[in-house]
Amino acid sequence: MRAFTYERPDNVAAAMQAASQPGASFIAGGTNLLDLMKIDVEQPTHLVDISRLPLREVAETADGGLRIGALVSNTDLAADQRVRQRYPMLAMALLNGASGQLRNQATTAGNLLQRTRCPYFYDVAMPCNKRQPGSGCSALAGFNRMHAILGASQACIAVHPSDMAVAMAALHAEIEVQTPAGRSRKMPIAELHRLPGQNPERDTTLAHGELITAVLLPPPPAGRQTYRKVRDRASYAFALVSVAAIVDAGGGKIRDARLALGGVAHKPWVPTDAERELVGASAEASSYEAAARTALREARPHPYNEFKVPLAERLVAHTLGELATGG
Repeated sequence: MRAFTYERPDNVAAAMQAASQPGASFIAGGTNLLDLMKIDVEQPTHLVDISRLPLREVAETADGGLRIGALVSNTDLAADQRVRQRYPMLAMALLNGASGQLRNQATTAGNLLQRTRCPYFYDVAMPCNKRQPGSGCSALAGFNRMHAILGASQACIAVHPSDMAVAMAALHAEIEVQTPAGRSRKMPIAELHRLPGQNPERDTTLAHGELITAVLLPPPPAGRQTYRKVRDRASYAFALVSVAAIVDAGGGKIRDARLALGGVAHKPWVPTDAERELVGASAEASSYEAAARTALREARPHPYNEFKVPLAERLVAHTLGELATGG
């Protein structure tokens, strides 16, 4: 373990000031950061513990949505009756993530900001552009069964591990961000995470010292919604492929549809062409299958994860069909 300093401020202004120094990192639940520090992947010189900040409330918004404080635990968010009744896909996604013990400790913002579980990223003996830019990507020629089939680059084929982020992408959530200069800004959650490109060491578009203070959910969309996750075992496993889907259908037609995929890219993957294709289409199997093919048409699999393409297509088509027919 490398030496580091530590402080625990009790207000946002003090936290922002503490985090502005070079080498500083925020820590809340610590379910990801502490693990990475133990294996020398993350090397912060100063930890800013934000667990005392007043960011643990889930509150109604004026437009009928919810404002979720950054420090609301995954357990509390999944159990909130407003979430369960109005945003059931979010509750499903949370309950599909990690174990009960981890959900008790993990926070909303921390879940969004967790880093990839690529085994080469975790192994400091192996080259990894995300961990050490310019060293190479071991997964390209290695065992890449869990890796990206969409939006990857020659620099990185890691996937984002969050279940919750996939549901929030489909729900068109926004995030509130506090800047080191004391200003607050909002951004669509779709703009938070970034594709690897030639800079896979940068997971998000946040600048150093910026703090997520809340997630904003808009009023619940019309139609039925669900979250489906395919994984190797029933619990404590990351997604091979997951889908968050919302379908509003009636009179034999699809009025609206939203999709987000997990386990396939460096960020929650929103196939906008497939969503547009579904609007106005007949509520029948051929429409769902066509949309699924559209959602995966840009897939570029690798030798050990080619199975993800047909798996994702079947998962999307089946989920859409079930929602459209009242499942």
